[in-house]
Amino acid sequence: MRILNRIFPKVFVKKTEQKTDVMSRLSPFDDILVVDFTHVLAGPACSYYLGLLGARIIKIESDQKGDGIRYRGGTDKQAATEGMSTAYLTQGAGKQALALDLTTARGREIMERLLSKADVFVENHLPETMKRLNLDEQTVTALHPHLIYCSLTGYGRGDAQGNVPAYDVNIQAASGLMDMTGTAETGPTRTGAPILDYSTALSAAFAVSSALFQRGRTGQGSFIDVSMLETALTLMSSTVTDYLKTGNEPKRRGNLANSRSPGAGNFPCQRGIISLGVNEEQHFRNLAKALGREDWLRDPRYADRQQRQAHIDQFVSELEAELIKYDVAEVEVVLQQHGVPAARVRTMKECLDSEQIAQRNYIHSDPVTGLKTPGLPFRIDGEAFIPSSPAPRHGEDTDDIIKWLYGEN
Repeated sequence: MRILNRIFPKVFVKKTEQKTDVMSRLSPFDDILVVDFTHVLAGPACSYYLGLLGARIIKIESDQKGDGIRYRGGTDKQAATEGMSTAYLTQGAGKQALALDLTTARGREIMERLLSKADVFVENHLPETMKRLNLDEQTVTALHPHLIYCSLTGYGRGDAQGNVPAYDVNIQAASGLMDMTGTAETGPTRTGAPILDYSTALSAAFAVSSALFQRGRTGQGSFIDVSMLETALTLMSSTVTDYLKTGNEPKRRGNLANSRSPGAGNFPCQRGIISLGVNEEQHFRNLAKALGREDWLRDPRYADRQQRQAHIDQFVSELEAELIKYDVAEVEVVLQQHGVPAARVRTMKECLDSEQIAQRNYIHSDPVTGLKTPGLPFRIDGEAFIPSSPAPRHGEDTDDIIKWLYGEN
């Protein structure tokens, strides 16, 4: 904490007094200051994840309106009108908010002072925008060689699409992910959630963590170029490899599993649908025993994966006839107890209400506002990481941050 004690005097940490319990636990990035010049989802989520791990996050917004996502996203229209939409709140906690006009000399001076103290600078604007503000990586890293500069863009740097704006839905379309999703009848279908925004955020946070580790060895900062398009392809890695090796373009398979294994996919039951991942021979044996169909183990048509594949229509027909006899909640328990990868299709509400989610402490309830938000999908030494403070309103911490920067405390 020695660096934080130097960087953050008491007046500046007024919002963090409530985080004593959090800070007493493991926080890998306690000594790290992140300047967050991001907007919408992917960029703010990246800095949010770093903040959950203990970094101090100062969010820079225009002094007029601020991050546009404050006013859109989610179904709470009143909150959005007030600049606190659920889309903003999802990755806004644990940050301090500084409102600046970066087109003025004063705003630029404040930003420069801040960057001189920062460890990480995260931004997700178009490169031409950063160039216009004199905040491009060449300018910033020349002045602050210690700084880790992380840039998130739709298509990455260095080509004709470097300045093309993009949102999650555009990259789902451009990457082939949308074309792979759905069925022959539905045509291309967007995934139900903005998975590329959040996966890009995780990619960026992973890259920043790696760069911080490297700086610990070399003492030098670095420039990180994060591409949403390449993140999408990374999420499809095995499919990409298969196409590059065979030339076989992926086709829409609906709910059939990516493994193409007989017995892997979604199957109707009473009062619901069960998803099976019967990919290994042991899985097949477990499935047969769980359903009381040991005769499948003796049937030459189903003797091994190759034979089941040759007789896939007959096998799937028999499997469907068995599963439809069962209540989906009951058969899920039976299958899992027998070692079959199986899960019933749930709504998000059912998932969030489950004992599994409650036991993992994944959803954080803010002690001040009561707002519940997701955390990180991992634990370190059994510890879950939660925000240090509620999401700030536009410019909420501007005066305190400026006083700290100019030693007026």
